[in-house]
Amino acid sequence: MFNSFFKDNNSLQSDSLFFSQSNQLAHESPELKLIQGDFVYGVSTPRILTTQTLGDVFGSSSPSQREVLDYKVQEGDTVSLIAQAFRLTPTTIALANNISTNSKLSVGQTLAILPVDGILHAVKSGDTISAIAKTYKVNADDIVAFNNLASQSDIFAGDVLIIPGGVMPAKSSGISQVQLSSSFFIHPAEGRITQGLHYYNAVDLANQCGTPIYAAASGTVQRVTFDYRYGNYITILHNGGVVTYYGHLQAMFVKSGDRVNVGDRIALMGRTGTEATGCHVHFEVVGAKNPLASYYVGTTLGYK
Repeated sequence: MFNSFFKDNNSLQSDSLFFSQSNQLAHESPELKLIQGDFVYGVSTPRILTTQTLGDVFGSSSPSQREVLDYKVQEGDTVSLIAQAFRLTPTTIALANNISTNSKLSVGQTLAILPVDGILHAVKSGDTISAIAKTYKVNADDIVAFNNLASQSDIFAGDVLIIPGGVMPAKSSGISQVQLSSSFFIHPAEGRITQGLHYYNAVDLANQCGTPIYAAASGTVQRVTFDYRYGNYITILHNGGVVTYYGHLQAMFVKSGDRVNVGDRIALMGRTGTEATGCHVHFEVVGAKNPLASYYVGTTLGYK
């Protein structure tokens, strides 16, 4: 089933849906993905993917060993107890969540749990792997390997890197956010909030597969690619170094380097990636407050 956007045949353009082998518009994604450079034009994945299946597909060992996990705080939890449970230092837990080791936690609060002791670093314009490594007193090659980067140049502003063994400089207070006006972003899609803030500064917005996804603000497209957890995804760089991330997409209509205006249709909502239990967009903001974070789970968002 698709939403009303697809019910009106007059609204369908030549680039609105996928094309079948007979060059006819199709209402379902193709069974095979077409990749040109870094651009995934379409992909149809199984409803259930296991780590073993992904390992066979991508030819690597279990990627779960290097995931950042979302942990919901339970009654009686403290930073120290959580750190002990995950075999991490309290400092690692605190820095990853912009809290102190003595912070009082709230039941139901979501914390990011790194797979190893270290630091989360949000890449800024002008950053290099060698400079990041020097800042946190680690080896540059370790950053590349741990984050599965193709090379030291395989980074964009807004990428969030795990720095294994990293030590926070004394003058740094963690990942910073710029203040934006309330009108800077629009909602990336119509739908219902199904998950509040979780890693990394993300909110999930659900609707039917095929629901249009729009650029939340004007900017330049960075990545248009695939990730085993978040499926097809797009990142866009905006003014002030702020980056938005749109995950679990069914199809994508932009490519790296494209300039987009606020409200431009960039993709269709889907359920690609192992983290997708239903059709939704994983909407993430790096460098600023997520505009969807102010809504309660269950809130339905639409355009007036």
